[in-house]
Amino acid sequence: MFGLVPFMFNNPMNKEENKFPSVFDMFNEPFFQNAFAPMQNMNTFKVDVKDNGDSYELTAELPGTKKEDIQLDYQNDYLTIKAVMNKETDNSDEQQNYICKERYYGTMQRSFYVGQIDKANAKAEYTDGVLKILLPKTTITSSSQITID
Repeated sequence: MFGLVPFMFNNPMNKEENKFPSVFDMFNEPFFQNAFAPMQNMNTFKVDVKDNGDSYELTAELPGTKKEDIQLDYQNDYLTIKAVMNKETDNSDEQQNYICKERYYGTMQRSFYVGQIDKANAKAEYTDGVLKILLPKTTITSSSQITID
């Protein structure tokens, strides 16, 4: 197999010198990093969530996903992004000599708590594998006031 190891910022070669060793430092070793990396990346995608004050902005990376294979669902103050990655219908995989195959095909979804948004003015756009969602916040008007003595 390959002798290459991916660069990691927490690689022991990149750590500061004169640091006290910890029991948990062994999990930063390349063996543990590479052993669990495939499990960390499967069935998920990266999302940035930003609070703009008057709105939430979510940016999700979904490269290779068709627009019609993305579903957005907002229920009980949770936004769920669901994407289906379909595998190409090429049966030549059995005849190929893959050394490494990391692309995932199947259903991926993530949910985020974004309470009290204005669903009527929510906007989403999908361009070049990046999904951007803008969720305006609603203002809560309290009809009753409670005074604590």
